[in-house]
Amino acid sequence: MATEAVIKVVALCGSLREASYNRGLLNAAMEICKDSMKGMEIEYVDISSLPFTNEDLEVNGTYPDDVEFFRKKIEEADCFFFASPEYNYSVTAPLKNAIDWASRPPNVWADKSAAIVSAGGNFGGGRAHYHLRQIGIYIDLHFINKPELFVFAFESPPKFDSNGVLIHEETKHKLKAILLALQAFALRLKRQV
Repeated sequence: MATEAVIKVVALCGSLREASYNRGLLNAAMEICKDSMKGMEIEYVDISSLPFTNEDLEVNGTYPDDVEFFRKKIEEADCFFFASPEYNYSVTAPLKNAIDWASRPPNVWADKSAAIVSAGGNFGGGRAHYHLRQIGIYIDLHFINKPELFVFAFESPPKFDSNGVLIHEETKHKLKAILLALQAFALRLKRQV
């Protein structure tokens, strides 16, 4: 009997704030995956300890310990689940920094799948999606196109509690749809290898 492939997902949050709504989306995704999805495991990887990208820190093809650890997690993953607020019409500096470190030679993002979700005001973080997709082109990362999720975090009804926990059931259903699409796309890419 063949064993079902397990898709290993690394979850990355563009916000470093502990109770951020975007971190709440990742926490909810991990809970959904654990409770009601087979064949997929999500691991949150913290990017807060990464130093600023600086080629002077690269010595004979090696990187600082925190960067080496991060790059190994990215390399071992089958796909990625990003949650990023929108800062000044773009992705956050910590997220861009993490992306840049993992794209240094050899690029460990290449030819893998990814999904993006966001929570915020106004456009729900949507412009961060578009910039992340542009970055993905250069680093050879393949994003699912549909469904998309932009959570309008400050509109009624409330989507999160005061601790950043997702409490809105409709958003949870949309989150699961994205996870299912990411799983299907990651499996399809794995079969092509």
